[in-house]
Amino acid sequence: MRPRKIALLAGSGAAVLTLAGVAIAMPASAAELLTNPGFEAGNTSGWTCEASTSATSGAARTGSWKLTGTPGGGTARCSQTVSVQPNTKYTFSAYVNGSYVFIGATGGVDASTWTPGTNGAYAPLSVSFTTTAGQTSAVVYVHGWYGQPAYAADDFSLSGPGGTPTTAAPTSASPSPSRSASPSASPSRSPSSSPSTSPSTSQPPTGPLPKHFLTGYWQDFVNSAAKLRLRDVPAEYDLIAVAFAETGSQPGQLTFQVDPGLASALGGYTDADFRADIATLHSRGKKVILSVGGEAGRVTVGDATAATNFANSAWALMQQYGFDGIDIDLENGLNPTYMAQALRSLRTKAGANLIITMAPQTIDMQSTGSSYFALALSIKDILTVVYTQFYNSGSMLGCDQMQAYSQGTVNFITALSCIQLENGLRPDQVAVGLPAGPGAAGGGVVSPTIVNQSLSCLAVGTSCGSFKPPRTYPGIRGAMTWSINWDVTNGNNFARTVKPHLATLP
Repeated sequence: MRPRKIALLAGSGAAVLTLAGVAIAMPASAAELLTNPGFEAGNTSGWTCEASTSATSGAARTGSWKLTGTPGGGTARCSQTVSVQPNTKYTFSAYVNGSYVFIGATGGVDASTWTPGTNGAYAPLSVSFTTTAGQTSAVVYVHGWYGQPAYAADDFSLSGPGGTPTTAAPTSASPSPSRSASPSASPSRSPSSSPSTSPSTSQPPTGPLPKHFLTGYWQDFVNSAAKLRLRDVPAEYDLIAVAFAETGSQPGQLTFQVDPGLASALGGYTDADFRADIATLHSRGKKVILSVGGEAGRVTVGDATAATNFANSAWALMQQYGFDGIDIDLENGLNPTYMAQALRSLRTKAGANLIITMAPQTIDMQSTGSSYFALALSIKDILTVVYTQFYNSGSMLGCDQMQAYSQGTVNFITALSCIQLENGLRPDQVAVGLPAGPGAAGGGVVSPTIVNQSLSCLAVGTSCGSFKPPRTYPGIRGAMTWSINWDVTNGNNFARTVKPHLATLP
C-alpha cells in the first residue's frame, strides 16, 4: 500500500532456529497433517464449513475436486483443527482462484494472508506461524469476503511435525478476515450489527496534540513523489509520522537512519540534519513520531523477548532523534498480546506524553476480533488515535451491515468509521486516513472535500451520504494522509483543504 525502497528479510532457511534460548523446530514436509487436503473425497470431510461452501468437481487445480465458496453476505469459511507441537513453526498453504481469498491460522496463534485477485487462475498462498508454549492444536482456515464472487481453493498443505488432525466442531461465530489491500491479521467474527459498547460521551485530556489535528507521513525513501527535508513539511501538518523504521538483527528490534538514496536526492541530508529538523519542527509546535512497518515492513513482535527488544529500541531511537512517539503500521500481521506488552513497556519509559498511533488497513478494523482492533482496545487507556487507511480497499460493509459501500465515497468513510466508534474506541481515538491525491494509492483517492464532508457527517451529522451514523461524534479526532510528499506533489491540496475544516469541528 505504501511502497518502500527496501524489502526486509522475513525468514531463515535453517533447520532449527534458537529464539530467546528456545529451540524452534522448522517445518518438514508433512501435508498429511491435514485430512482431505485436496477434497478428493468428493466432500468436505475433515473440515468444518459454512453452508456457502462445498466440494465441487471440475476446474480443479489437480485431481477432480476442489473447494468452492460463495461468500454472499458472509465469508464462506472452511476450517480444520490440527494437532501441533508447542514452540514449533508450521506453514499452511493452498492454491486459490478468485478475489479476496484468505488463508490463516488461529488458536494460540493469529496469522493470515490473502490475495485481492488471481486473474482467473490458481495462485499459491502461504502463511507461516509458530505455536506458543503449551499449544497442542491450531485451526487453519480459508474464506472469501463479504459480497465478493465465488472463489475456488485446492491442494492445501500444512508442513511441520504433528499428530492426527481432528475435525473442528461447528460454530456459529465465523472468523472474518483482517486485511484489505495487503491484509495482515485475522479477526474472529464479523462486525457487530448491535453495538455492545457505546462511545464515551466525555472526552479525556487530549494530551500533547490539538483536539482535532492533521497527520501526514513523511517518506524516508525515494519514489515518484516530491523529496522533502523534514523541516520543509508544510505548516498545516500537526503530526508528522516518519516512514519507516527498519527491523534490526534481534526479534522486535527497530533501527532507523536517513535513507542514503533520499540523502543523495536531496543533495546531502545527514542524520544530524534530520535530528536538527525534528528540533525545528518542535519549535513550531509540531510533533514527530516514528512509523513501524509499511507495506514491505517485516517487524515482528511475537514473544516477550521481542516485545522487550521493541520497547528498548524504540525508546533508544526516541532519545537519539527526538521522536515524540511511535506509529504501528504493520501490514503483514501483528500479535496483539505482545505488541500491547511492547507499547506498555515503552509508555513506562517515555511517560504520559508518549504518542501512540495506529494505521491499520480498512479490513483490519472490520471486527473487534481482528488483531489490530483487539490491540487498539487492549491499549485504549494509552492509545492516542487510530487512523484507518480508507483506500486500496474495494467495497466493504459498514456498521449498519446492510450493504457493501464503495471506497472513495462519504458513505464508505463514515460507515466504516462507525464500526470503530460503536465498538469500543472513543471518538477522540478515531481519525480517517485518505490518500493525498493522484499517485498516492491505487484506489480510493478522493477529493479533499469528500474528507471534509465525511468529518462533518461524523462530527455534527451534516453533509452525509445515504448512510447516516446512529449518532454524532463531535470528538472525532481528525484526518491522516499518505503522504506529505504526495500532497506536496499535488500542490498541497489535501492539507490546505482539510486543515482549515478541522478548525470548524466542535
